[in-house]
Amino acid sequence: MTEAIGVLPCQAIRGLIAVGAIAAEPAPQEDQIQPASLDLRLGHHAWRVRASFLAGTGRSVSERLAEFEMHRIDLGPGAVLEKGCVYVVELAERLALPKGLQAVANAKSSTGRLDLLTRLVTDHGTEFDRVAPGYTGPLYAEICPRSFSVLVRPGMRLNQLRLRRGDAVLGDAALAALHVEARLVPGEPHIDNGLAFSVDLVPGPDDLVGWQARPHSGVIDLDRVGAYDPLEFWTPIRTQARRIILDPGAFYILVSRESVHIPPDYAAEMAPYLAMVGEFRVHYAGFFDPGFGHGPAGGAGARGVLEVRCHEAPFALEHGQVVGRLVYERMAERPERLYGTGIASNYQGQGLKLAKHFRTI
Repeated sequence: MTEAIGVLPCQAIRGLIAVGAIAAEPAPQEDQIQPASLDLRLGHHAWRVRASFLAGTGRSVSERLAEFEMHRIDLGPGAVLEKGCVYVVELAERLALPKGLQAVANAKSSTGRLDLLTRLVTDHGTEFDRVAPGYTGPLYAEICPRSFSVLVRPGMRLNQLRLRRGDAVLGDAALAALHVEARLVPGEPHIDNGLAFSVDLVPGPDDLVGWQARPHSGVIDLDRVGAYDPLEFWTPIRTQARRIILDPGAFYILVSRESVHIPPDYAAEMAPYLAMVGEFRVHYAGFFDPGFGHGPAGGAGARGVLEVRCHEAPFALEHGQVVGRLVYERMAERPERLYGTGIASNYQGQGLKLAKHFRTI
């Protein structure tokens, strides 16, 4: 296992499984291992809780569940997690990280595109989605369906874990140099604490610029791919004005104007831009594996899907408005496999695209 600074690639994750630093019942499967992350699987039990919580220093999740549990749910036969409710689900995987190795989690792309808020919780944790260096213990997912109720079963994969050693984030000067070498976006990059990206509201076919989640839809079975009519769950947003007004509390799927390139020796994470540009959130998943948008001859680019939720007041979003930034990190070593190469990568070369559960129309 490499001791280099950076995000661990798939071969290092495989090594951690081999020595028991990552363990699970049933044992981890090869197809859980992504170029720079590990898919985490739901276990057999969930708890409906009355509020979101963190374990806190010196306390376990199971101890806190005794305070917040409303009822326990057996996921074995399948169970519906209802819109607007909060659940804690045990995960199949547990960790015994070596000293100096830490982890961070995020929702998988399809999870974010369903507005399915999913965050990792650990014993003694004081932050969501963060695993302290050397952590030993179980893992849990907090799940809160925001737009659609969902049917889940043990083994489903809603979030993923990536492991890193040290601080491998590229500063602005290093990021600018990488753009010169690998062309991260077309044209001149806007670099300021990361690589800025903006929203695309140029009308597509039939003037389509995005989708808005319908407020009263049916249940989505997360095992069913390409099974649902998008018009039963989403309202198409059509305009020629290159501007839309976001409704408070509503959820949207939009797309970035820029085609993004993640070279093979790097990974990237979507981060908020600045609260002062508008009261909305543009990401739930937001992790880009090495090789995303990478063509045979270098950077071809693929656009990033934006999972947008408006907060306090209606907000006019304009075409080309900067809405977020990509923070690039070095890999500890190049992954043996890249995103979209020999693995089931649903969103390589994507444009405006709903989650994989919906049919293309």
